[in-house]
Amino acid sequence: MPVKNRIAEMQPEIAAWRQDFHAHPELQYDTHRTSGRVAELLREFGCDEVVEGVGRTGVVGVIRGKSTASGKVIGLRADMDALPITEATGVDYASTNPGKMHACGHDGHTAMLLGGAKYLAETRNFDGTVVVIFQPAEEGGAGGKEMCDDGLMDRFGIQEVYGLHNMPGIPVGQFAIRPGPIMAAADEFEVTITGKGGHAAKPHDCIDTTVVASHVVLALQTIASRNIDPLKEVVVSVCSFQTDTTAHNVIPQKVFLRGTVRTMDTDVQEQVIARLEQLVTGTAAAFGATVEFEYLRGYPVTVNAPEQTDFVADVARKVSGNVETDTAPMMGAEDFSFMLNERPGAYIFMGNGDTAMVHHPEYNFNDDAIPAGSSWWAEIAEMRMPAA
Repeated sequence: MPVKNRIAEMQPEIAAWRQDFHAHPELQYDTHRTSGRVAELLREFGCDEVVEGVGRTGVVGVIRGKSTASGKVIGLRADMDALPITEATGVDYASTNPGKMHACGHDGHTAMLLGGAKYLAETRNFDGTVVVIFQPAEEGGAGGKEMCDDGLMDRFGIQEVYGLHNMPGIPVGQFAIRPGPIMAAADEFEVTITGKGGHAAKPHDCIDTTVVASHVVLALQTIASRNIDPLKEVVVSVCSFQTDTTAHNVIPQKVFLRGTVRTMDTDVQEQVIARLEQLVTGTAAAFGATVEFEYLRGYPVTVNAPEQTDFVADVARKVSGNVETDTAPMMGAEDFSFMLNERPGAYIFMGNGDTAMVHHPEYNFNDDAIPAGSSWWAEIAEMRMPAA
């Protein structure tokens, strides 16, 4: 791969940072060690500004080029947090924090952006300003929104923003992207069904919430199959079904359902919300039960701007020569979407090779991917803001 020679030389150093982060995973906003180490390294690199505590535990570094006459300011974002999973990789640098592991590769994302930042701080071969963004709480904590709400874009004058995620199953050195929606909105719902509990031997005296909830679960499957245009993407999944008793001979008074909705556009999202509530309340009413329904909007759709998508695909082509530009959208979600809602930009996938899938206890970031990832970050600055 025609990666930058300097970054190829730095690979062992970047891999060492990555493996250190891997051994010390932290969850959500509790990234104090990771954030501290990131800030320390950025200062060592000679960044013009290093600001901690953006979005609670986020870190921002500012690197100015040899000239800033272009007035351009580009944001490059990596996520830092881990997952509440017990690691099963067996590597020498496995998690030292029980029940926590970097099962999504955020350790690699952080290390690669640090590698790109070090290169850019050394060379400064661009006309403009690079803002490197290290975000906490991507895994369910909406850290991207928190940083935006803390004034990230306006405070640092960011005009465009770019993000990257590793992807098992794609060969190392390859990239994949598409314009428009690339990852789904992720919402949650909670349902409490109340009936009339009683003795299992006298069901005729009860309103059996287990039966009611079972019908609700089946009814919700018709949203995707019968209510939404088959050419539109939607997932409705009930993932938790709990009664308020564990006895063998008690019909429960209450059943609690929890689930997720994944959609790719707001019109479908609104249709699903309305139909979900209708099916839940209507099905329960048919059995004489009552319902408490709560719908929680989560991460919005991740939408790549066409111009910026074409640009970073060209960057990836220069780095690797192998880019898929019409990759299939994914129903997973990503809170980089909050940043893309504030500024145009793009989100790209890069190959992690033949490894376990992310969020699996045997997953591990592939250090062979570091040169391509760090070079991609650096090339964005040099190609988007070429030096005079």
